Amino acid sequence: MTAFDINLLDKSLGEIARDLPGASAVFFKHGMNFCCKGHQALANSIHEKKLDVEEVLEQLNQLIPAESADFSEKFVPNDELINHILERYHEVHREQLPELIRLAQRVETVHGRHPECPTGLASFLSDVEQEMEAHMQKEEQILFPMIQRGMGGLAKSPVAVMRMEHDDHGESLARLEQLAHNFQLPAEACNTWQALYTGLAAFKEDLMNHIHLENNILFERIDNYLGGH
Repeated sequence: MTAFDINLLDKSLGEIARDLPGASAVFFKHGMNFCCKGHQALANSIHEKKLDVEEVLEQLNQLIPAESADFSEKFVPNDELINHILERYHEVHREQLPELIRLAQRVETVHGRHPECPTGLASFLSDVEQEMEAHMQKEEQILFPMIQRGMGGLAKSPVAVMRMEHDDHGESLARLEQLAHNFQLPAEACNTWQALYTGLAAFKEDLMNHIHLENNILFERIDNYLGGH
């Protein structure tokens, strides 16, 4: 194992996902929570998930030569990062959830007697939509304007609240996946059922990346804010 490998094991999931473009996809594939549990060390997460250390490190090391200017870069200005979050995630979630609710309602209506039907999913998604809408409005109307005006010190308290709500979103994702049987389709699943689970998987990945950008990059800057602009 190289010295870099050893150092990587000591780094947090959030740090790695932030600093190494493509790492978030590796973590997502292995079910490693790099957003809400971003402070967990890679070594601890590998142990918790009972993963092969060498396999995970090899996949991460393959990313090191790659160059990328995506929004995982820690030097993207706050205004640019916030605008990206609004366009790529807030707007997208507002499109995703109504469609997922519609699909879930259809599947539950048509396949309600099937033993693998995601019973209760539509109602749960409706609750998630309401919670996320309230959360995003707080960011859009209060927190993000404070950050954009350079009010980093005053933003620390709202950031702490948003982090707690992100933890709630993480628990919601776990419950969503449970209701949807880990997105495993029955052999005879219709096109609507297939579209639902494909959409749910995309929503989960988007929300995890969304929370990662806020918790491990934007909010980290506020946590470390010492004054000034």
